[in-house]
Amino acid sequence: MSKVESNVESAGSRRYSNVLLEREGQIGTIRLNRPQALNALSSELMTELLDALKMLESEQAISCIIITGSEKVFSAGADIKELAEQNSVEALRAANLERFDAIQKISKPIIAAISGFCFGGGLELAMICDIIVASESAKLGQPEINIGVMPGAGGTQRLSRIIGKYRAMDMILTGRQISSKEAHELGLVSRVVPDESLLSEAKKIANEIASKSPLAIKIAKECVLKSYETSLSEGLQFERRNFYLLLSSEDKKEGMRAFLEKRKPTFKGQ
Repeated sequence: MSKVESNVESAGSRRYSNVLLEREGQIGTIRLNRPQALNALSSELMTELLDALKMLESEQAISCIIITGSEKVFSAGADIKELAEQNSVEALRAANLERFDAIQKISKPIIAAISGFCFGGGLELAMICDIIVASESAKLGQPEINIGVMPGAGGTQRLSRIIGKYRAMDMILTGRQISSKEAHELGLVSRVVPDESLLSEAKKIANEIASKSPLAIKIAKECVLKSYETSLSEGLQFERRNFYLLLSSEDKKEGMRAFLEKRKPTFKGQ
C-alpha cells in the first residue's frame, strides 16, 4: 500500500488541507477530507480537488483516478455557511460552480466511490465522473429546493439526461433521497457493493481500465461525452473519425498482435 500524502504533496510541494491524495500503482485516489463539515464543497476544497486532479492528469504513471469520501459521507453538498454569506455578484466572482466544468475536462477516467450521504453538489460531483460505484448504505439526492435554491452545478441538466425528465423532476422538486439500490435501478450508479468492499471494488475497476491502451481509453471517454452534446449523426461521425485514427496507433498494432499471439498486450499510449 502506498503512502497517503495528507497535508504535503511532495511531487509539487503543494499543501492540501481539504483533500487526501494517495497513489497506488497506476491509480490516483483523492479523498474529500472535511469531516467536520460533512465534506461540504467549499471554494477551498474545490480548488484543491481541481489542483490534485490536474496534477494526476499530468503524471504519465497514473492511468485512472478515484474520488471518494468517508464511510459516512461522500459529500453533503455545497458549503451552506459559505453560500449564505454570498450575493449573486460575489458567487459569480468566486466561480466555484465553474470548477465543476473544469473537472469534466480531465481526460483520464474518474471513478466516484460513494458511501453514506451524497447530496446536492456531492451528487453533481459524482455525476461528472465516468463511473459511479456506490455502497449499499449510500443515500443520494438533490435537496437544494429545501433551502430555497436549486441545483447549480449540473444537477438539473445531467440528472435529467441520466434518469429522464419525470424522475429528475421528482427528485429535484421534492428534494427526496433515494437509496443506492434505487439509484442503480434508475441508471444513476454503475454498481452497488457492500460497504466494506467499496474502495476495493473501485480499485478493481480502475486497475482493469489501467490495463487497457491509455490512448484508446482517452479517446473512448471523449466520444462518450460527445454523445451528450451533439446529434446522433454528428456523434457517429466523431466516433468514426476517432476509430480510424486509432487504427494507426502503436497500441492498436500491439493489441491486435497480442490477441493473435494469445498473450497479454503491453500498451504504451502511443
